[in-house]
Amino acid sequence: MAIITEKALPSLPPPAHTVGFKAWAKQNLFATPTNSVITVLMVLFILWALIPVVQWAFIDADWAGTKRTDCTSGGACWAFTLVRFNQFIYGFYPEAEQWRVNVAALILAVGLGLLMYKKTPAKAYIGLFMVIIYPVIAFILLRGGFFDLPVVETSKWGGLTLTLVLSIVGIVASLPLGILLALGRRSELPIIRSLCIAFIELWRGVPLITVLFMASVMLPLFLPEGTSFDKLLRALIGITLFEAAYLAEVVRSGLQAIPKGQYEAGKALGLSYWQSTGLVILPQALKLVIPGIVNTFISLFKDTSLVMIIGLFDLLNIVQIAAADPIWLGSQVEGFVFAAIVYWMFCFGMSRYSQYLERQLNTGHKR
Repeated sequence: MAIITEKALPSLPPPAHTVGFKAWAKQNLFATPTNSVITVLMVLFILWALIPVVQWAFIDADWAGTKRTDCTSGGACWAFTLVRFNQFIYGFYPEAEQWRVNVAALILAVGLGLLMYKKTPAKAYIGLFMVIIYPVIAFILLRGGFFDLPVVETSKWGGLTLTLVLSIVGIVASLPLGILLALGRRSELPIIRSLCIAFIELWRGVPLITVLFMASVMLPLFLPEGTSFDKLLRALIGITLFEAAYLAEVVRSGLQAIPKGQYEAGKALGLSYWQSTGLVILPQALKLVIPGIVNTFISLFKDTSLVMIIGLFDLLNIVQIAAADPIWLGSQVEGFVFAAIVYWMFCFGMSRYSQYLERQLNTGHKR
């Protein structure tokens, strides 16, 4: 006997074997006998490698002490990183003035957070503030000399603070320069194209460590007598020009990937070269090369450790100096692990945000 009802029956849940972790594991880890054996072997290998690391880093670790001899358990001596934490973050920045670094970092974090949040209103004004006004505020806070703030010479900047200054300034300054170089390399004007090609190939043909050495040691020899540049400023100029050359090639690859029809469409609409480039071509090209751009930024962030060659004490260099202290001899491993974690956090964060941008801008690219 059939039962007819006008009410819709509630939807049944999907079968348990098709969703959830159990289904994922069955499909990806235990789909075949061979996959099952490989999965078990890999789990055993990971446990074999991970257990000693956990034992050293957490179970047998020492967290308190004022010198290396206080670490007697045989595990990691994290007391070293805790005692030297301020030095790792601020370098030799005066302790009484470290609040200025914190305020600059807080403004930066809030500004970037607002720009990354999808529903933030007036993003254009926030972006202009971060690009035009914030650098002035950060310079006043970090260096001082204004509003009764004591001057802190750049030679005292160090640690993570210096690493962030070098990487952020290098990223912000090199991207627009790299875009201009990429456009110049594709220009129909022979002189502009030749100059851009020469610049790009010259800077890409030498290692960054040579650029930093030249900027710090050789550049003053070509300047008029009595003229001097701040060592940090010289490093920033060298890093910016070096990274701009690499970014130019990344952007050029995106420009070449744009179908010719897009250029013709801009001309058909009566747009000028700069209007067509800024409104039609560049937005598409930059979207295509987001992975390459972020990869260059990550490389720049890690390459800032090379400034130790010119006597600037970035995060990695300050860790080495702290580990050379006689009372902390033997703590190099803990210091390098701390530095590696910091580098990984920033690089991983940039990588994940680039993937988020790719998903948000994934509107397709059809010829």
